Amino acid sequence: MTAELQKKVERAIRLIQSAGRDGEEIEVAYSGGKDSDVILELTRMAGINHKALYRNTTIDPPGTIRHVKEMGVEIVPPKNTFLQVLEKKGIPSRYMRFCCSELKEYKILDRVIMGIRREESHKRAENYKEPTECRLYKHSGEEVDAIYPILDWSLKDVAEFLADRHIRCAPVYYDEQGVFHAERRLGCMCCPLASRKQRIEEFKKHPNMVKLYCRGGGKWLDEHPHARENPCQSDIYRLFVRTTFFDTNEEFMLAIDGMFGQVDCKKFLEDYFKIKF
Repeated sequence: MTAELQKKVERAIRLIQSAGRDGEEIEVAYSGGKDSDVILELTRMAGINHKALYRNTTIDPPGTIRHVKEMGVEIVPPKNTFLQVLEKKGIPSRYMRFCCSELKEYKILDRVIMGIRREESHKRAENYKEPTECRLYKHSGEEVDAIYPILDWSLKDVAEFLADRHIRCAPVYYDEQGVFHAERRLGCMCCPLASRKQRIEEFKKHPNMVKLYCRGGGKWLDEHPHARENPCQSDIYRLFVRTTFFDTNEEFMLAIDGMFGQVDCKKFLEDYFKIKF
């Protein structure tokens, strides 16, 4: 471990110990990802009273749950499965990303250690200035005292720490030859925050997710018949094609009801993703 990283490790441990100095149990918000592996190890090194908790989204990549169990983390059952969220609210999109608030962003303990790093995105760099804050969960209005021990860590720091501590991460980080790729990220399958190209590739990789979306979204449509008045979502297959492949209603309508006749969206999805509804 380099001297620079050693200083960051010591600083992170002091921060964690300071947060836990009164002996009250602190949550380690564990996602199964590489940054969560780092904060879990740092917390264990700090020797404070803690409970590592994994909020089961029901749509994390294969092998994630096994990794969570191997790391000795407690699995918290979801209040609603992702299918139930679809049935209740419809299909999420980049502009209507309600799935995170339903599946991940809710309070369990009063204080929580999180593996957030500024380097991950411009938005995080802008939003996270200090290693501690009072964090508000907007969906529920609940507040927690949040601690970010690796806020200033780089991807290189994370990879070096994991290697130094001989920590094996979730399967998503390894290629077919077993080589570790720190640049990869663990998140919900087919996340609406991914680029359109990435999301379509995810659906190709996990075609049962297409069927899950259409099953849950179809029930939502059945219970909200007024929504079918919009020609872009007169049935669940049109709605799924619209939200997955197109940026605007106009683009969708031009492609689906164009000069060559109306496209059968159900058949298109079955052919494109090699599935059968």
